[in-house]
Formats: sequence, C-alpha cells, structure tokens
Amino acid sequence: MPSAPERDDLTHVELTWVEHKIEYWIRFGREAREQIIDRRRRVVSFRPNTIFAFIRWTANDFGTISSHIDIVRAIEPGEPHQTLPFVRPGGEILLKIDGWPKVESVLRHIDGIEAIGIDADTAAPDHWRHVHNRLAAGHQPQTYTPAQHRAFLLRTRVML
Repeated sequence: MPSAPERDDLTHVELTWVEHKIEYWIRFGREAREQIIDRRRRVVSFRPNTIFAFIRWTANDFGTISSHIDIVRAIEPGEPHQTLPFVRPGGEILLKIDGWPKVESVLRHIDGIEAIGIDADTAAPDHWRHVHNRLAAGHQPQTYTPAQHRAFLLRTRVML
C-alpha cells in the first residue's frame, strides 16, 4: 500500500479495479480525499468518525473466489482500532460479512435504507452491528426505519 504523503488524521483505503478479477470499491461514505495511483488503483481517505462500506471481491476463470463487505467507522488519531486489509490505520468495524449471498443481503439492506431517503453513512452505528449479528446468526436483520433514524439523530444531539 502506498504511504501517505504526510502523517494525517485520515483513514486511507486502497481500492483496486481489474475488471472481473479484483474489484475493491466503496459502496457508501463521504470521501475527504482521493489519490489516483494508476489506472487500476487509487486511495480514498475518510475523516475521523465517517462511516463507510468497503467491498472486496475477487474471482478467477471459474468464478468468485471471495467476497467481503466491511462497514467501518474511521477513527480519531490515537483511538483503539481493529486492522483491516487495505485500510490504514484501521477502524472500528461495525459489520464484517464474508460470502456472496450474505454480502448481497447487506447490499440489499443498504439499498432499502437509501430507498427511504436516508444516506447509509448516517444510519446509526448500532444498526450496522445489529445487521452483522443477525446475519452471522443466520437471521434476517430488522428494517431500519425513519423513526429509528430520528431517534438516533436526537440521541446524538443530546450527547454532544
């Protein structure tokens, strides 16, 4: 992974795109910066406390080898964190799912949140943990509702 030009407070994610072979992309999240390395690689950066979804998919001539989705909160400098491939320095992992059927389920869940007019990166972090836990247990997660979102936003304001 290329090093950042200088030490900063951002979380950097290396993305690679080799069509039908290696496809790493961001599904949602507000990027603070982008650095293009070459036509197949770039690094996107996120400010602390930004939530983003990072998808990694690889295949060979016979089909999919691996697929992963991670929903991550970018950390504050010096904050404890978990490491994650292609994410520097790491982050707070809210959801970590492997296997295309479950990844596809998370993508449909994200689409559902966006369909009700909520940006997925503003959804409550606890909801992403809920989705992770339900899918890990083989159950369907509950739908995120506008009422839940309003409650989360009000709770966030009170905590400030």
